[in-house]
Amino acid sequence: MDQQHRSAAAPSPFPPIADYAFLSDCHTGALVAPDGGIGWLCVPSFDSPSVFGSLLDRQAGYFMFAPFGTSHPVTRSYEPGTNVVVTTWQTPTGWIVVREALTMGPRDRPDEVTPHTRPPADDDADHLLVRTVRCIEGTVEVELSCEPVFDYGRVPAQWTLVDGDRHTADATGAGQTIRLRTDLALGVEGDRVRGRHVLKAGDEAYCVLSWAEGLASVQDVAEANRRLDATTKYWRSWLNGARMPDHRWREAIQRSALTIKGLTYMPTGATVAALTTSLPETPGGERNWDYRYTWMRDTTFTLQALHFLRLDWEADEFMQFVTDLEPNDDGSLQIMYGIDGRRDLTEATLSHLSGYDGASPVRTGNGAFDQRQNDVYGAVLDSILLHTRHSQRLPRRLWQIVEVQARCATQVWREPDQGIWEARGKPQHYVSSKLLCWVALDRAAKLAEIRGAPALVTEWRATADEIKADILAHGLTDRGVLRKHYETDSLDASTLLAAMFGFLPRDDERLHASVLAIADDLTEDGFVLRYRTEETDDGLSGKEGSFLICSFWLVSALAIVGEEQRARDLMERLLRVASPLGLYAEEFDVSTGRHLGNFPQAFSHLALIEAAARMVIAEAREEFS
Repeated sequence: MDQQHRSAAAPSPFPPIADYAFLSDCHTGALVAPDGGIGWLCVPSFDSPSVFGSLLDRQAGYFMFAPFGTSHPVTRSYEPGTNVVVTTWQTPTGWIVVREALTMGPRDRPDEVTPHTRPPADDDADHLLVRTVRCIEGTVEVELSCEPVFDYGRVPAQWTLVDGDRHTADATGAGQTIRLRTDLALGVEGDRVRGRHVLKAGDEAYCVLSWAEGLASVQDVAEANRRLDATTKYWRSWLNGARMPDHRWREAIQRSALTIKGLTYMPTGATVAALTTSLPETPGGERNWDYRYTWMRDTTFTLQALHFLRLDWEADEFMQFVTDLEPNDDGSLQIMYGIDGRRDLTEATLSHLSGYDGASPVRTGNGAFDQRQNDVYGAVLDSILLHTRHSQRLPRRLWQIVEVQARCATQVWREPDQGIWEARGKPQHYVSSKLLCWVALDRAAKLAEIRGAPALVTEWRATADEIKADILAHGLTDRGVLRKHYETDSLDASTLLAAMFGFLPRDDERLHASVLAIADDLTEDGFVLRYRTEETDDGLSGKEGSFLICSFWLVSALAIVGEEQRARDLMERLLRVASPLGLYAEEFDVSTGRHLGNFPQAFSHLALIEAAARMVIAEAREEFS
């Protein structure tokens, strides 16, 4: 089959992306396939090399805990209000329930595995993957099979049974050791360990993988259950601190909030764009990127979502992370950073991995980290204004960032760049980049008012007005529609930000026309494309799916320009295409109903919260008007 036209639903040994369950302890995350296998886990942190990587290569490590001989469970769900997964299985002889989580609980000492730069919370990661099984009917033979392959599938494990105990084994490779403990008797079979045991109704068993300090683990099934119960309590207590609207979309908002929190790196307050690397945007194609980093353009959307949910502590943690970042030589911020704040994200190719369903190359790092993208200033300054209004204070070190970013935006707004989508073609005068430079100076002027700096208010407002005039002179087609960049009439979904950032009044005909043009001409079956790849020099081949964040942006933009019913209809459709567990990847293939791209995708869930918030607030206004 032609790679460019390969179906996302073609028969494959790789489970559909959306069928994975997401676990998190706010230090790292895991993906669990429907058959009970851990297909992705990096330890000790999100951006560490993988220990289990069968998501990207069926030989790159796997950890199974499931009934022997059965691959398809009856049901899988999250315990309500948590990131704890419960799976029910039926076999020819009985029924079992598996419960699993990356556990969290009270901490009484500093974390030596992934040390904090932020004040530690009362609860933190245990650095354990805990899995329990309970037989609820008949008898069931349970199988444990653990085959880690360290350093992204390069180094097979060397196993050692600990102290002659057939219930504890250490796996070592690439300078790393992890410990497996279980009440099943283990046997070493080359690069893996296995255990099998028949459970009858009422019996329980457990297994725990540890990378904790001193490889501390769990000693019995009762303690395993206590760890899972503590994790359930943690997530529900955290969610109780959030504002959740009493609305039919409450479940989707809750799951998005839990996902965003689960993608947050607690030691620094950073948020990864997604858990994974190199899940393809094009089936079998080359559009595969490492998203385990923090993008500056995500700052404003992250702050919007967190403050809407009244998660002010998380918002402040994220803002402090941004404030701590080391700038470039000119004082500007990079477009992305590591979750520990590092600047060098040099891209490399893992040619030994097949890639998800043959999609190659598999990449680590991200070569876009040193691109010129002029939208970064607006994202940062909008987030600072939003945070300042909520916290009602503008700390000195935030003000210093405001001054530098406003100066940088003033210097570069006339220059071409790579655009918000990090195109690897030649630089262009992208309208959304100019728009975000306008946001930068507009927000800087408002922050200067708060600061009490009238001269800067005047200077920055004048520059903002100059940028707006330039966009309206060169960034509109003959139809009065915002274009992708100054040299084309092609559309780009990023111009929807003109509505969301208040670039034009909501009743402006040009804004209305621009939003409807994207809704009518840049969609597939109603779902929004970033741009049409055949009209764009992005340096890559292959067709993309629709971008879920752009579809949620369209919901917001339609609501802003007065198309409320159309916005509501699209929102309902988007909620129906969530994964079976309520998660979203980056893209959606309308022809097959499959998710594409890295998973779960923070940007998609942030945009869901923002769109839902607009619609919930609008409906409340209608009710009381």
